[in-house]
Amino acid sequence: MTTTPAPPAVLASQAADAAPDPVRPARSRTLKPWYRNGTLVVGLVVVGLLVAVAVFAPLLAPYDPIKQDLPNALQGPGAEHWLGTDKYGRDVLSRLIWGARVDLRIGFLAVLIPFVVGTVVGALAGYFGGWFDTVVMRVVDVFFAFPFYVLVIVLVFVLGAGESSIYLAIAAVSWVAYAKIMRGELLVAKKQDYVTAARLGGMSHGRILVKHIAPNVLSQALIYACSDIVMDIMAIVTLGYLGLGIAPPTAEWGSMILDGQEFITTQFLQATIPGLAVVVTSLGLSLLGDGLSDQLSPERRK
Repeated sequence: MTTTPAPPAVLASQAADAAPDPVRPARSRTLKPWYRNGTLVVGLVVVGLLVAVAVFAPLLAPYDPIKQDLPNALQGPGAEHWLGTDKYGRDVLSRLIWGARVDLRIGFLAVLIPFVVGTVVGALAGYFGGWFDTVVMRVVDVFFAFPFYVLVIVLVFVLGAGESSIYLAIAAVSWVAYAKIMRGELLVAKKQDYVTAARLGGMSHGRILVKHIAPNVLSQALIYACSDIVMDIMAIVTLGYLGLGIAPPTAEWGSMILDGQEFITTQFLQATIPGLAVVVTSLGLSLLGDGLSDQLSPERRK
């Protein structure tokens, strides 16, 4: 039994229905579940636990982190003080927990302004090009000519120690990295067929950037933000170690390392415990960033 072939018009209609939307790039529907990404899961667990410790610090800390008890100074680990006490008799565990609250809060919040400013400026420079792109890239080149930590330390030294100075210094330095990432992404994205189709359809530049391009290029900036938080926390700890960070007696990991270094041979936990906290935090954020990179990579969409 023979079948009558469908008319050409019907075949063309079926092909058009099956074709992907020309305005947006095709997305795979078989993206691997995030919970099967081991690196991402471990990173989420580590960062989630650290955030939980920071959020519930008032409930978890056994003592007031700034209350001094001079007769019990420099005690070793014991049942009363699990990690001992510092030179002022303050509980090291309580200061470690509250230090997580301070460092993580500043580290996460310090990323917001550079992320917003850098992505917007980089996206506009990459999309429109011209003199604006030239000016932005020359400014970016100037900032990249100097090490990140050197610029942050210099700006905090000029602005004065304190939390607000740290925010301003990190924001003034960090936005250039996001601008460079987004500019590179936009230079590629604006040549794609779906952007050309949107332009031919009469869409405005703002709608193209926000509705069609942004969802496909922001993933790289989000991935970089995880590593940027690590750099910010390291900068905060470095500033605290140099005496330019959070003013004492507020508990902060960098100042704890500074206070404990003079007793490194007799009470090594004073300096090593907050140092290990910095290492664990950096490791967790790095794993989270790597996991997001794997999860959002086109190669994983099979």
